[in-house]
Amino acid sequence: MATKKETYQQKLEAQLDEVEARLNLWRAKMEQAGADAKLEYQRQLENVEKQRDTARNRLQELRDASEDAWEEMKAGVDRAWNELQSAFENAADHFRKLESRKQR
Repeated sequence: MATKKETYQQKLEAQLDEVEARLNLWRAKMEQAGADAKLEYQRQLENVEKQRDTARNRLQELRDASEDAWEEMKAGVDRAWNELQSAFENAADHFRKLESRKQR
């Protein structure tokens, strides 16, 4: 049976995998975009990637923590995850706006 720590890690790893899949889709769209839109995609992607890297680093620190210490680290991991989600949602909104402008 998985511990709370293992369950928490698995949940975050699955969510990070989903974020990475979405980033790959956005990268593909960026390659097909015009020059101005490509710059917008790139800027948004870099921000999300930065937050993703921070979340991955915090998750690695959590993995390395002892079973007793991980609970104390959870707040930092949650904060990094929330920042990633915020950056992700901002980028998604931005990309939707780019797409709607393109369709006009």
